Amino acid sequence: MHEPNTRAWVIAAIVVGALLALYIVLALLAKLTDRDEKPVRTQKETAYEKYVKRALDQALSFFGLIVLSPFFAFASLLIFADDPGPVLFRQKRVGKNGTYFSLHKFRSMKQSAPHDVPTHMLENPQQYILRTGRFIRRSSLDELPQLWDIFRGKMSLIGPRPALWNQDDLIAERDKYGANGVLPGLTGWAQVNGRDELEIEVKAKLDGDYVRALRRGGFAAFSMDVRCFLKTILSVARRDGVLEGEQNKEEDK
Repeated sequence: MHEPNTRAWVIAAIVVGALLALYIVLALLAKLTDRDEKPVRTQKETAYEKYVKRALDQALSFFGLIVLSPFFAFASLLIFADDPGPVLFRQKRVGKNGTYFSLHKFRSMKQSAPHDVPTHMLENPQQYILRTGRFIRRSSLDELPQLWDIFRGKMSLIGPRPALWNQDDLIAERDKYGANGVLPGLTGWAQVNGRDELEIEVKAKLDGDYVRALRRGGFAAFSMDVRCFLKTILSVARRDGVLEGEQNKEEDK
């Protein structure tokens, strides 16, 4: 009579055990492949930032990697069929407290594209963007491999978008607001309030607004993260603020 219930508990235990084993494997892999600079602690973290936010980041990124793994495989096949070569690319970005780390994205451009130039600064990005690339960029699906960067502790789900290593003007402007002192994010307050359309000064100020809320800790920090998350869903659905270079600026006039 109790056999079905026993069987259900056994299956549940097996699933939980498998997830735990996978988590341990990924955590070890993250440690073994970590060749980036170690963070330098220059600002005091709140309890929310140090414990709650990090726990949420690791849990959500872990389950995101599992749930989205079929999409990762499908997207990889499409990208490779469009332009044979690596389906992911690594790019040197500025992390917490000015340290550098390698950010991962789905490759949306040809291998001949300039590596360290933001797409919206290219004069004619259309010559480089893959057929599949336009869709995954417009829908922000190219950013999903950064779930791995979140899991390994180089990024957060919410935070200032990581600047390129050579974006000195943005890095300097963010320094004024302490925005280089937190983990960069998959999305952030500046992202949901203009994204590529923003001037550097405005973008840095919005990043500073986020950092101030984060440093207050507690409910203020949590509510800001929730607002960013919900607004990100709306922004991605509407494809707000995405520019693909100077050509798109002309098209938008």
